Amino acid sequence: MEADHSKPLRILLVEDEPLVAMAIEDSLEVQNVGVIGPAGTVAEALDLIARGGIDAALLDVTLRGERVDSVADALSARGIPFVFTTGHGVAGLPKGHQDRPVLTKPFREVEMNDAIDRHFRGMT
Repeated sequence: MEADHSKPLRILLVEDEPLVAMAIEDSLEVQNVGVIGPAGTVAEALDLIARGGIDAALLDVTLRGERVDSVADALSARGIPFVFTTGHGVAGLPKGHQDRPVLTKPFREVEMNDAIDRHFRGMT
């Protein structure tokens, strides 16, 4: 089935650095992506996931020193695809999620858009 690009993809943005979150949010909106969040803490991310309405997520591995393992588990349990955003490499990913795609920080807008097209578009 063809993806409906007229309907915005709803991506949960989990990022604790406000300037990074704003830059990503701006880039996503240009790509016809509805941004949910940004969530800057694990608790906030879990709350947004519980509310539903998420198609996919961009997930920083550490939020204010707290690992996002429970967020990755919650997304996975709901069948919501996600891409990690991290500067720590695959070794720093949560156990059980090391096969997930990774955008290595700092990443360029074109790399993020490519990851969204590859991993999120065409899901519906």
